[in-house]
Amino acid sequence: MDFYEKILTADTLLAWRDALRAEGRTLAATNGCFDILHAGHVNYLQSARNEAEALIVGLNSDRSIAELKGPDRPIHTEADRAAVIAALESVDAVYIFDELRATDFLQTTQPDVYVKGGDYTIDQLPAEERAIIQAQGGRITVLGHLPGKSSTEIARRILEG
Repeated sequence: MDFYEKILTADTLLAWRDALRAEGRTLAATNGCFDILHAGHVNYLQSARNEAEALIVGLNSDRSIAELKGPDRPIHTEADRAAVIAALESVDAVYIFDELRATDFLQTTQPDVYVKGGDYTIDQLPAEERAIIQAQGGRITVLGHLPGKSSTEIARRILEG
């Protein structure tokens, strides 16, 4: 499969999810900016994939990253970030979402497992995200992260020269 086929649109996401469900496969979902991919991201995505039989990554749009992180971000465009994430063997699908929170993405994908990185605790996740997962009978897993691995820190070093 060409990795570009793993990048879903609003028109293809539901059909992809329904086909996965028809096969009886479990789904993990995670989300983030993934602006400057580093070893911490790769490790995290592989660990997230190990939580289910398929992994979908919700990717913040360029607009939402600029609103979340400031006018100097993102470094890479959403199309480039989606292509890089989709090229990873651990990732089964990528979906770009424009909202600041993953609420609509989670509502649509209906994952069995919602995976977040170790820079969060379950209590720190937005209540609406937790409520969606709980209402669907899913679970939330928080994974550890590799210390010293941060896209924000890498971007700061690049921008400061």
